Amino acid sequence: MMNSNILLAVNGTLMRGLKLNPNMLAVGAEFVSNAYTAPCYRCWTINDDHPGMLRTPGEGARIALELWAVPPAGLGKILQNEPAGLCIGKVELDDGREVLGVLAEPWLVEGQKEITQLGGWRAYTGQLLDE
Repeated sequence: MMNSNILLAVNGTLMRGLKLNPNMLAVGAEFVSNAYTAPCYRCWTINDDHPGMLRTPGEGARIALELWAVPPAGLGKILQNEPAGLCIGKVELDDGREVLGVLAEPWLVEGQKEITQLGGWRAYTGQLLDE
């Protein structure tokens, strides 16, 4: 990972092998590692198309993530291609680090099915990778 790259936490369809992962690869992003959020996030499925994750201090669970090294010029392109209601914000990892990550705006999750108890998008969709 080059020092100029931005560490980005992704929790849904941008992950390896999933629908929007080609958007990561197209801008030269490189997979760094699997990770988890601190136990203060909740996650919903948005019409079974992609997840929406919100930080909920004092409640929630650890949500599975992937960390990617993204060239600064590619970050905007990735965000422009994300579904409406998703944004970039600070995500606290279970090791105490804070990194940029994909989060949902609160309106996006209203009326959607919560999947927090499953621990992440791959667990919900059954699209697990053999590590």
